[in-house]
Amino acid sequence: MCDHERGAVIWITGLPSSGKTTLARKLEHEFREMGRKVEVLDGDEVRRWLSPEAGFTREDRERHLRRVAYVSRLLARNGVIVIAAFVSPYRKIRREIRGIVEEDVPFMEVYVKCPLEVAMNRDPKGLYKRALRGEISNFTGIDDPFEEPESPEVVVDSSRMSPEEEADIVLKAFREVMDDC
Repeated sequence: MCDHERGAVIWITGLPSSGKTTLARKLEHEFREMGRKVEVLDGDEVRRWLSPEAGFTREDRERHLRRVAYVSRLLARNGVIVIAAFVSPYRKIRREIRGIVEEDVPFMEVYVKCPLEVAMNRDPKGLYKRALRGEISNFTGIDDPFEEPESPEVVVDSSRMSPEEEADIVLKAFREVMDDC
């Protein structure tokens, strides 16, 4: 049985504009309501501070995500629930991330499933349109692949579920992961 004040990492992956950040913020609110220490690490914000030199090649993405995984592990082993919301498009790097984190703390992968067409319609920053016009290269879902997770602990479908429903499913699975560790 885990110490319920122990930290953990909830890694949220999915296409750009799939709803990762929305889910992360909803989970953050729920954990704070429970009195838990929680930190959201979100793709755009963290990249600016942790890997400002990084581009969007596969190598740059993987290097950046390894850094994020290590920082997540450090925070979690100090009692913080880390909610990391990153596209993290490749299976290989997600396996590496899991390995880095699980050395010290529980890890849970959450896949925010969302059809490409829905993500493209949401696109608050207009990035898909820019990628389709050739203004952005290596854009996940357009000219760079998103490899669906093979066995995430949780799958939610943001095109069919509300953020509240998604968060309920993730929290239930989180409790099970923490009880089993």
